[in-house]
Amino acid sequence: MAATVLVVEDERKLRDFIRSYLERAGFTVLSTGSGAEAITMAADAAPDLVVLDLGLPDVPGETVARELRAMSPIPILMLTAKAAEEDRIRGLELGADDYVTKPFSPRELVLRVQAILRRHGGPAAAAQGIASYGGGVLVIDELRRTVTVRGTQAQLTPTEWGILGTLATVPGRVYSRFELINKVRGYEFEGYERTVDSHVKNLRRKIEEDQGNPAIVLTVLGGGYRLGLSRDD
Repeated sequence: MAATVLVVEDERKLRDFIRSYLERAGFTVLSTGSGAEAITMAADAAPDLVVLDLGLPDVPGETVARELRAMSPIPILMLTAKAAEEDRIRGLELGADDYVTKPFSPRELVLRVQAILRRHGGPAAAAQGIASYGGGVLVIDELRRTVTVRGTQAQLTPTEWGILGTLATVPGRVYSRFELINKVRGYEFEGYERTVDSHVKNLRRKIEEDQGNPAIVLTVLGGGYRLGLSRDD
């Protein structure tokens, strides 16, 4: 199944140029020059990725990015003429998965789109967003940001969600406390070990049958934590 890409760019010629290269690479492409229309199209069509220009005439690209992020974890590739480091960082802070500045190589743009979709599991994963572990004991729905354990939905904080989601990325792999806090928070800070342990304790209270003998989030002495369940095929 071909992935669907929504291109949001107010310059008509550039929009058509991007569209033609993406279609040539095998993508299904939707396009618009309006930020407001982009939000509606994303809600209706549920594309697998959005190429988003920040310099839109009606709704600022930053606002569009926030609205898209509020709807789902859809990947966003930001496109802008702004090349300053502060602008790139700002775009990433808004939730962009990657950032391309004008002028750019259309081949590079296509390669970046393909790389982002690979990291996010491709169109099937983006469309479904659901992964099951341990014969259905644990079900993670990425699109709805829900976690169901033994048929009951667990109410997790964003940090607990991030920790569990990271561990579930590669079941069985040991993640150090340093890795977890940086993946969840995006930066290192003093006291991270104590902080991670506290979040894991709270997470276990919500998802484990026996907190003293956990089966989902396991402690690896001297290493960190790992998911104790295998992913279902």
